[in-house]
Amino acid sequence: MEEKALEVYDVIRSIRDPEKPNTLEELDVVTESCVEVRELREEEYLIIIKFSPTVPHCSLATLIGLCLQVKLQRCLPFKHKLEIYVSEGTHSTEEDINKQINDKERVAAAMENPNLRDIVEQCVTEPDD
Repeated sequence: MEEKALEVYDVIRSIRDPEKPNTLEELDVVTESCVEVRELREEEYLIIIKFSPTVPHCSLATLIGLCLQVKLQRCLPFKHKLEIYVSEGTHSTEEDINKQINDKERVAAAMENPNLRDIVEQCVTEPDD
């Protein structure tokens, strides 16, 4: 599973922060240890990501979760179920954020918003894409 976790981390580490010119890896929002992978069935995996916003009142934590969700859905070459959470104790409204970023309908609705979609695209696109 460690190999799969590294593969997942490699996908998310280069996502850019919506406010800063840095990547989520550079800001320690995501680290190798924030990714957990469990086998559900043969060739199907549960991916759990726990990210840490830079400040406990970060207004963009939901957007960061959306970026993680979008990039992983696009880039992972294997069948998976995805759960993304704010690390416990790192945000003042972590329960609300966790519900939003794991609700498929809310994620789909957010991606229909052209402004949000543009921001997500800027964050998840690799510099040389």
